[in-house]
Amino acid sequence: MAMEKVPMTIEGFNKLEAELQRLKAEERPRIIQAISEARSHGDLSENAEYHSAKEAQGMNEARVSDLEDKLSRADVIDITKLSGDKVKFGATVTLTDEDTQDKVKYKIVGDLEANVREGKISISSPIARALIGKSKGDSAEVTTPRGARSYEVLKIEWK
Repeated sequence: MAMEKVPMTIEGFNKLEAELQRLKAEERPRIIQAISEARSHGDLSENAEYHSAKEAQGMNEARVSDLEDKLSRADVIDITKLSGDKVKFGATVTLTDEDTQDKVKYKIVGDLEANVREGKISISSPIARALIGKSKGDSAEVTTPRGARSYEVLKIEWK
């Protein structure tokens, strides 16, 4: 089975890489120190500090493995080299809700970098899937938890 590529922006890749480096360079030594300290207290069977540190180590190593896996499968897309008049990965899209006339702006990014508070939505989210391939002036029907919404594409930017 081929390993599935994970699309992400350069910014998203750099963020994951920075987290991986922090986990390896800061967290790993800190946890090893905590385990060593707890060991020095003697009996490990009833040593809560030791068990807590070992659990933290397991969680840290799992996150390191997860990040290494995702980074190794990353399909880094340089948005600054993208252009066009159709919505696709990396586009920043300004929309208007056709019912409320509210304007919203979203950047379509990889699943790992999505953060609605920052205006970044996942390429696999219902709204992004509805927008892919649309042009300025097109309408997109999106089924949301609050029912069907209709958005008009006002602007497509690459930044």
